[in-house]
Amino acid sequence: MKLALNNLKIQEMNISVELTFTPLQDDYEPAIINFIKSLRASGLTVLENPLSTQIYGGYDEVMAILQKEMKVALEAVERGLLYIKIVKSDRSDYEPHF
Repeated sequence: MKLALNNLKIQEMNISVELTFTPLQDDYEPAIINFIKSLRASGLTVLENPLSTQIYGGYDEVMAILQKEMKVALEAVERGLLYIKIVKSDRSDYEPHF
């Protein structure tokens, strides 16, 4: 059986990522601010609230940017925690319906 691959569209997997960066040191704000500014400059959809930052986009693009920016952020602090949650779908337009 032959497969017609020329008409096959491969859909990119979209993801939603929630990040919480917690430097374990007294002077923590500059590291967080720089991390968020770098994510904003990435061109991805970035939403922020007081507890976390959410990033939305295609899996490969999001993960490539996060790999670089997480390393830069962690190198900027003496000790820190970075919590990450990944959902397999783009939830950037989510609104509660209750």
